[in-house]
Amino acid sequence: MVALCGGIFRDTWDGLSFFPCLSDPARRSTFCLKVALVMLHLIYAGVLFEFDKDLIQKTKQDPWYTTAYLLLLAATLAQYFITSGSSPGYVLDAMRASNETDASHNRTSITSNQPASSKNGSVVITIDRNQLEKNLLGSGTTSWAKLVMDMYPPGTSVRSVTCTYCNIMQPPRAKHCHDCDKCVLQFDHHCVWLGTCVGQGNHCRFWWYICSETALSLWTGTLYIQYLKSHVPKPWWSYAIVILLLAALSICLFFLLLLLLFHSYLILTNQTTYELVRRRRIPYLRNIPERVFPFSKGACRNSYEFCCARSSMYRMEPLPTAQELQEKSRPYTCSDIFSCRCCC
Repeated sequence: MVALCGGIFRDTWDGLSFFPCLSDPARRSTFCLKVALVMLHLIYAGVLFEFDKDLIQKTKQDPWYTTAYLLLLAATLAQYFITSGSSPGYVLDAMRASNETDASHNRTSITSNQPASSKNGSVVITIDRNQLEKNLLGSGTTSWAKLVMDMYPPGTSVRSVTCTYCNIMQPPRAKHCHDCDKCVLQFDHHCVWLGTCVGQGNHCRFWWYICSETALSLWTGTLYIQYLKSHVPKPWWSYAIVILLLAALSICLFFLLLLLLFHSYLILTNQTTYELVRRRRIPYLRNIPERVFPFSKGACRNSYEFCCARSSMYRMEPLPTAQELQEKSRPYTCSDIFSCRCCC
């Protein structure tokens, strides 16, 4: 009887029509993580306003201070949901966009405002969002194959760049994510807290989310310390709760700072976490010296392209030539300081 009731409840849960996103166990766990993250933020802010009477008094005198803190809290949560709901840049979408662009060029002689072009060593593909859902995989496979193979050195076999799971050709820096079951452009990592991959499409949003989360944690920790240092008499249990929360916040803040510094380093050198960790296992990076960053265009230009690249485009970078690698591996000299070699 219990087993029968359990099976009926499970079938009912999996077949909910008004909550289709919760029928998948992976999505349910992601939903629970998101709820837990929101509740954690609200608990930290709620305990602070519940215990700290000085903060309430200060809010009445200077409302801008508390308003700025609450705005940062809301912006952090909004940035989290925006990042978790954004696409990391799937190879399949880039393939559809490339095929649609090629098909539109064959149908008309009118040149679009931003056609697929090669500029500064990067291939830029403009996406028409209204036509992304069209099935163009069969008609434009040849154009996609040519586009991808042009990014690899001559003699590269098609089999070595074809994903065995998706059965599509991967451009350089792409990788198949087993959690999402899709190939991602400039794959960085799969974030459990976000419930999605971090790749070319949302890496910038992910970095800004870490920045806002770090700033919020610093501000919250400062308010907690000010509460502990205040001379207002407090019950012992409020001390214990605040100290426990502050200790957990300090640990989280430590890892947030490390994560922020790590991803800032990746941005300045135009790397991904996957490329840095698995460098010796990736074929196109295996024979390159450790301190040579093959895709780096200089710190300034890397930062500009990372922050200012349009999210409506898929940018795919070809593998550098032997001459470019030799230039990047050349030791720095005093003259390089005046020529700003490290920036451009």
